[in-house]
Amino acid sequence: MKILITSDWYSPAVNGVVTSVKNLRRELERRGHEVRVLTLSQNRRSWEKDGVTYLGSIAAGLVYPGARLRTALAGKWVRELIAWRPDVVHSQCEFSTFFLARRIAEELDVPLVHTYHTVYEDYTHYFSPSVRFGKQAVAVFSRWVAARTDCLIAPTGKVRMLLQGYGVRQPVFVVPSGIDLTPFSGEADPWRTAVLRASLNIPTDRTILVFVGRLAEEKNIDELLRCRAALGSAPVTLLLVGDGPDRPRLERETAALGLTAPDVIFAGMVAPEQVADWYRLGDLFVSASTSETQGLTYIEALAAGVPTLCRADPCLTGVIRSGENGWQYQNEADFQSKLALFLSQPHHRGRMSRNARTTAAEFSAQRFAERVESIYEEQITRRAAAFCHEVSA
Repeated sequence: MKILITSDWYSPAVNGVVTSVKNLRRELERRGHEVRVLTLSQNRRSWEKDGVTYLGSIAAGLVYPGARLRTALAGKWVRELIAWRPDVVHSQCEFSTFFLARRIAEELDVPLVHTYHTVYEDYTHYFSPSVRFGKQAVAVFSRWVAARTDCLIAPTGKVRMLLQGYGVRQPVFVVPSGIDLTPFSGEADPWRTAVLRASLNIPTDRTILVFVGRLAEEKNIDELLRCRAALGSAPVTLLLVGDGPDRPRLERETAALGLTAPDVIFAGMVAPEQVADWYRLGDLFVSASTSETQGLTYIEALAAGVPTLCRADPCLTGVIRSGENGWQYQNEADFQSKLALFLSQPHHRGRMSRNARTTAAEFSAQRFAERVESIYEEQITRRAAAFCHEVSA
């Protein structure tokens, strides 16, 4: 099968969409398919390399964080992809490359499958002063996108329910995005952990609550800071790994709460190949976000053997299992209660770590590709049957 994947984001960008696309491409190719990617470059220049076509673009962060808009003429590149004749087109973003995905799929009369990665109504503060108007705009836009596809893929049941609530009528398949478990599968290197801990001046008797992700408003990191402040002088460190537009404000909020290192540490960005070490530095992975469609960082933490304490959210149904691999909490008081339970049961941490790894195995990139492949085949068969019906009629 020839498969064209389109995405506004690809390497060297680092986010959940890029991770999902790269894992899907790699695993589909391992299954014998020929896969090409159409994406945006990080500048105004266009080129093609190793099966990836990059189109010139400019930053459009006011529309959506990290967004880019195509500036280059795409005619030449689109014609080359049409001449390649993919059997299916799989779009991953709703903006610049979606229109090209639709154009190519219509020209070749092949299925257009679309993965809905982002709960945009949690990002309305980037483009609308009115939350109500922003959510209405998201619903209208989502219906418009969906109506131009053969089907949609949602990473969780939460997203499928959201799309159905918007009035989307296309079929919506739930397929959790898979991750490459290999970098997280090994045991922690005690020496490496000790070096990282010492570099941050974290005393050895401290419990580390680690957050890995973008420091942005929708991640609700303020709640984690308040939860840490409520612990007072307890030997607990909140380690924030990552960077983002909200970091300066969060640092001011940290100071306003009277928190200093090692109570709260901003580690900044770390190299992707080192992320597993930073997860393992934590005794417990924490997140207060409710804006995730799936939350790949939760799965990465579990794969690294780190139990989790996360804000209750429908996307975590069946993933975070109370007392087995972590907990979901309802409010800040519940956070304190669950954390106290974790701290009081050090003898259970080994079992929770093993359970965490077992859970993560359900979200392997291999299983992800198998599920997506079956959707491609179903949509190709459905379209072929519809064509035969039209001809016979």
